[in-house]
Amino acid sequence: MAATSPNLEDVTSLDLLSELLRRFKCSSKPDKRLILIGPPGSGKGTQSPLIKDEYCLCHLATGDMLRAAVAAKTPLGIKAKEAMENGELVSDDLVVGIIDEAVKKPSCQKGFILDGFPRTVVQAQKLDEMLQKQGVKIDKVLNFAVDDAILEERITGRWMHPSSGRSYHTKFAPPKVPGTDDVTGEPLIQRKDDTAAVLKSRLEAFHKQTEPVINYYAKKNIVANLHAEKPPKEVSAEVEKVLSS
Repeated sequence: MAATSPNLEDVTSLDLLSELLRRFKCSSKPDKRLILIGPPGSGKGTQSPLIKDEYCLCHLATGDMLRAAVAAKTPLGIKAKEAMENGELVSDDLVVGIIDEAVKKPSCQKGFILDGFPRTVVQAQKLDEMLQKQGVKIDKVLNFAVDDAILEERITGRWMHPSSGRSYHTKFAPPKVPGTDDVTGEPLIQRKDDTAAVLKSRLEAFHKQTEPVINYYAKKNIVANLHAEKPPKEVSAEVEKVLSS
C-alpha cells in the first residue's frame, strides 16, 4: 500500500511557511551530487548534516535506505530481504537500484550526499552508469583524510554513560572522575566498536576496499582531500571553500 500524503489543510501555517521559505532559499542553490569518503571517526557524520542543510541536498545512507526499502516492501526491497534472509550480501545492482529510486524523490531535487557507498571500484562504476542514464554525474568526492594513529586516539578514548547516552573522551572531554558519569556517578562503558582491535580491522577493510575508490575518482579530478584531523569548525570551512569553488 502506498503511503498517503498529509492533507495540507492539517499542516500548520507556520510549518507550511517554513517549508516555502526553505524551498525559496534552496531554489538559488547550485545542484550538487557529492560522495563522502572517510574511515570511521573521520568526522563525516558531523559534517554531512551541515552540508545537507546548506545546499538543500538529501542524505543517502545506504544502510538506512536498504532497511526502508525492505520495510516498504518495494520490489527491490523484497529482493534485498530475500538476500539478507539467505545470509547473502545484497548485490551492487540492487543497492544502485535503490539509490536510483531515491534520487528521483523531490527531496533530492537539488542533489544528494552519498555516505557509505560506493565502497568498491565496481560499485563506483555502476553508480556512474546509473547517473549517466539520468544525464548527471558526481560533482565532488570529499575525502576525509585522517592518519590512523589520530583516529585510534579519537575513537578508543570514547566512553559513554549507557542509560543517558552522555559521552566523554579521555583526552578531549574527560569526566570529572575517571570512568564515572559526572551526573550519576555510575560507571562508564566503551562501545564494542570503539576498541582498538575492532578499529584496526575496520581501518584495514577501509584501506583495502575504499582507497582504490578514491583513486578511481581522483583520475576524474573530482576528489577534494580534507584535513579531517582538524577541529570540526575548520573542517567545515574547508568543505565550504571546496564546494563554493
